[in-house]
Amino acid sequence: MEHIAHFQKKDKRLAKIINQPVSELRLLKNIPLTLIASIMSQQLSTKVADVIHKRFLALYGDKEPTLQQILDTPLTTLRSIGLSNAKTTYVHNVAKFCFEHNITDKTLKMMTNDEVIELLTQIKGVGRWTVEMLLMFTLGREDVFAIDDLGLQQSMIKLYKLDPSDKKQLREKLLKISSKWSPYRTYACMYLWRWKDGKVI
Repeated sequence: MEHIAHFQKKDKRLAKIINQPVSELRLLKNIPLTLIASIMSQQLSTKVADVIHKRFLALYGDKEPTLQQILDTPLTTLRSIGLSNAKTTYVHNVAKFCFEHNITDKTLKMMTNDEVIELLTQIKGVGRWTVEMLLMFTLGREDVFAIDDLGLQQSMIKLYKLDPSDKKQLREKLLKISSKWSPYRTYACMYLWRWKDGKVI
């Protein structure tokens, strides 16, 4: 575990909260569809999100649909599986953008983190945080710091005893601390999330 050795050398405070390694990052397939699934699951409990995802796949015979199939699915049909009006539109937005720009696993894998963020945040309904999660857990990128993630901020404020009253100053301190973790910032985020929730990732 190279990242653990790195944290032990560069950030003793972070190293202290590591009791066992987190799961290794993996590169998943069908990244545009994963982005669509991410949009559908936002602001939902894991249980509800799983139910909606199963209903979504059921529309296509329990198989992963193509982008064209999703575009051919009426918004009323997508609403019928439990999606809000906004989410049905966002699902179509993602499918349309990825289809028109020929976005595939291969093209995304060749791009830098910043290039992926710049490209996908053009889609209405897709924010920076969503793309950062995609970079971490779908593209398997090891060096992503999701600075706007509230849970991550709370963990860092607690661990490093930071003053959260001045938002601009807090942001600068978070970035400075996180720079020590590079090139393994994603793993650092995973440890901080786990420490906050008391769960194994």
